[in-house]
Amino acid sequence: MIIHVDMDAFYASVEEREQPELRGKPVIVGGTPEGRGVVAAANYVVRQFGVHSAMPTSTALKRCPEAIVLPARLDYYADVSRQIHEVFYRYTPLIEPLALDEAFLDVSGTIGLFDSVEQIGRKIKEEIWQEVQLVASVGVAPNKFLAKLASDLQKPDGFVVVDGEKINEFLDPLPVSRIWGVGRVTGKAFEKLGIRTIRQLRELPEDFLEERFGKLGTHVWKLAQGVDDRPVIPDRGAKSISNETTFPADIDQLEVLQSSLMELTEQVGRRLRRSELRGRTVHIKVRYHDFETITRSQTLAAATSSTNELYQVAVEMLTNRLPDRHLCARLLGMGVSGLESPDSQQRTLFDEPEEQRDERLDEVTDQIKDRFGKRSVRRGSAAKMHRSDRPDLPSA
Repeated sequence: MIIHVDMDAFYASVEEREQPELRGKPVIVGGTPEGRGVVAAANYVVRQFGVHSAMPTSTALKRCPEAIVLPARLDYYADVSRQIHEVFYRYTPLIEPLALDEAFLDVSGTIGLFDSVEQIGRKIKEEIWQEVQLVASVGVAPNKFLAKLASDLQKPDGFVVVDGEKINEFLDPLPVSRIWGVGRVTGKAFEKLGIRTIRQLRELPEDFLEERFGKLGTHVWKLAQGVDDRPVIPDRGAKSISNETTFPADIDQLEVLQSSLMELTEQVGRRLRRSELRGRTVHIKVRYHDFETITRSQTLAAATSSTNELYQVAVEMLTNRLPDRHLCARLLGMGVSGLESPDSQQRTLFDEPEEQRDERLDEVTDQIKDRFGKRSVRRGSAAKMHRSDRPDLPSA
């Protein structure tokens, strides 16, 4: 059984916890509108105005002029995430982080230690609230797709259990837009076919969907059956570490994608260092609005866990190595493979001073934050960019 834990409006909720006077007010975490900043997180109050993550901050403020904009503090959010993961480890070692604010947990091997999988889910939710004073939405189900879908259904403060014997009953009334991969364009195509619910989609022949939509058709048909065989892969057992984000609305601005890529790289770098790993090959993934998915990769001369090094390679691929087509993305991912432990790497007496400085900065920052907490140190920027036209990105 799989549990998906998703923290509600995580960045904004952390800021509200630190500043209780913000509660009930529209809060945005992200970059400033003057510097082409984007929304990294939006609390539920400001979402009522149509504000969502990855939206330019200038657009968000037009929709809600009274919104309070706060800079992102990614290192601090990573510390809070670590506290939340300490709760997870009480119930299973099989934890796959998707980002700082969500993770899959495979509790199949530990259910016997508790009354039920539902009890595990409720204990996790309660302990996060008691110890971190943050609200999590939890989904419990036989696989990843169903668990993630369940955690999202009753947000905020949701708790949904999917009975393995009633999967179709759970899925059938839901709109097809709840299936991963069904965005605005695909949703309109299904609507033209008279397909509005997952049940209607599930009853279509697989070959019909494959003929009409290619690989996407097969993908959504399997999910409509409730089929998802992907295992939970912990960082230490993984061949790669990656994070990705699906945007609430398609993004056609390169600056916005660069901002999101920086945040993803921060998270991947932090996970590498926490797992005492370095990676040799950097990957990015872009899924366009029509579901065409492009991946790019580049292998480094030496493995690294430096946020700055990883970002420089990733942003170059995003900026210069995508196909010559209209940029309209619904998903962006960044990852690292070719993982090595530091002990397996041969260092030279002549390592570049800049590389040594970047790695030392990451190491010292992580150590100080882990030991002394949120206010002990703060970076001036989350990742250095050697471009004079650098967009304004959330600082950490």
